[in-house]
Order: sequence, then C-alpha cells, then structure tokens
Amino acid sequence: MPPLLKLILIRLGLGILTLWLVSVVVFAATQALPGDPARAILGREAANKAVYVALRKQLNLDRPLYKQYFSWLGGVAQGDFGDSIAQQGTPVTSLLKDRVVDSAILVLFAALISIPLSIIIGALSAVWRDSRFDTSVNLGNLVLAALPEFVIGVILVLLFAISVFKWMPPVSRIDPLISVFSQLKLLVLPAITLSLAVIPYVSRMLRASTIEVLESEYVMMARLKGLSGNTVLWRHALPNAIVPTLQVIALNLAWLAGGIVTVEYVFGFPGIGSGLVDAVTNRDMPVVQALCLLIAAAYVGLNLIADIATILISPRLRTGLR
Repeated sequence: MPPLLKLILIRLGLGILTLWLVSVVVFAATQALPGDPARAILGREAANKAVYVALRKQLNLDRPLYKQYFSWLGGVAQGDFGDSIAQQGTPVTSLLKDRVVDSAILVLFAALISIPLSIIIGALSAVWRDSRFDTSVNLGNLVLAALPEFVIGVILVLLFAISVFKWMPPVSRIDPLISVFSQLKLLVLPAITLSLAVIPYVSRMLRASTIEVLESEYVMMARLKGLSGNTVLWRHALPNAIVPTLQVIALNLAWLAGGIVTVEYVFGFPGIGSGLVDAVTNRDMPVVQALCLLIAAAYVGLNLIADIATILISPRLRTGLR
C-alpha cells in the first residue's frame, strides 16, 4: 500500500472515531437537558395521558437511552437524521437542506475573500518587516483579533448599511424561492465579517513562517544566484512558508463552519447558525444533533484535507513517506 494512501486511511479512521465520540457526547448532552419534548409539543394536551403516551412512543422516547442512541446512530449512518420534533413529520434532512447550502455558500464566499488576502498581507508584512506597513498591519490584526464577531458585524452595518454609506442591506434575509447566487449582495456584509475574524490569525502565522524561511540558507543561496526578490518570495520562500499555515487555515475554515452562529444571528441569515439557535430554543433535539454532527464533520474533513495538502506541498514530508 502506498505510504500516502496508508496515511489517508489512518487519518480517515481517526476522523470516524472522532465523529463517533462526538455523536456520543451530543446525544448524551441533548438527553440530559431538562424538560420533556413530548410535553413541549403537546402543551396543554399533555394532560391527556393517552395522547402523551402515544406521542412518546411515536418519538421512541419510551425506549431505553442506549436503544434510542443506536437507533439514531443507525439512521445517521444511512443519512437519516430522523424527524423534527418542532415540525412533526418533517425529516431533518429536508428541513436543513437549504440552510446547509446557504451556509456553505457563505463560508465559501468568506474563504475566497479571507485566504488570498491573508496570504498577500502576511507575505508583504514579512518582506517589509518593521516598516510602517508591517506595524499598521500588526496593529490592525491585534484590534480585529480582540473584537468579537458580532461587534465587527454591527460596526459594518452602521458604516455600510445604516449611518454612513448605505450601500448594503442591513439584514441578509435570503429568499428561498430565488437562487442564492442571484442574491449575492446579501452575502457581502456577513462574508466580510467572517473574513475580518479570520484574516488576523492566518496573516500573522504566515508572516512568522515567511520571516523564518527568508532567513534560511537556501533562500540566501537563491539571492546570491541573482534571482529577483519577487521570484525568491513567491517561488522559493512562500511555498515552504505556507506549509505550517495550512493547519491554521484549516482550523479557521472549520471555525467558519461552526462559528457562523453569531454572524448569522446578527444579520438574520437563514443558515445553520440561525437554525441551531431556533432548534435549541424549541428543544428540537434531532435538529440540534444533526447540526452538531455536521459541524464536527466539517472540522474533521478540513483537517484531513490540510494534512494531505501539507504532505503534497512539502518536499521533506513527501520524501519521508517514501
């Protein structure tokens, strides 16, 4: 078996194990919440014992917890997350399908903004180290890293939607009957908010890595050969400096998948973040469980991609696998 394939299979197995442990924790946590979903659904009708017992049986709440867990896990393995409790009879997959697509597009939009900008800013800060540009970037990164996402979102709304320019809509209410790609204007402010939360970490990491690589012997040798500064930076230094940054990029992209709860709530964006808030409010446990597993799967998947990309980009790691 090729070493790279063996490594991928090992990481994939660890990812599946991680998802299983997450499923155990999520199921146990949702079951430990106070209250009774059947009583919450029935309201005053919960006084009717026959109706109450019938609903608990319908929701499988009368079975032991371990049987409920394995029944739910078997459905998840087949892509069936069960039915929503708040909207009886509606499968969780159909309920979340549009929300997952909307959030995925928002995360992709934010990634397309934040990752290239982070690479450019980090590389230029390393080349112009201790200059006014570098000092300004470091100060800006510290300020952005210190601000919570909802504060950044509110500031952007005040600047570009309400008080100053009024260029963008303050609320990102996506029309489900129209394609998201025809409503991209509604994604601008949420995507910029997410990007400003990611750029400080990635750019600072890339700056530190690039400075270390620029001081290495093979970069000095490239300069002695007469190569231009741009060639040394973009062809020799940056490909090696970006390797340790890939893990930071993966973690931040994974954070985008799970950290959009606050941003979506601020802008009223109908994605998985607002869906998770609604599900917790309504004690819709199947939806909560499904969203937590999806976010965990995004973390595992992105980290697996980052590991593989690190090996493919880094010559030393590729040689070590042979």
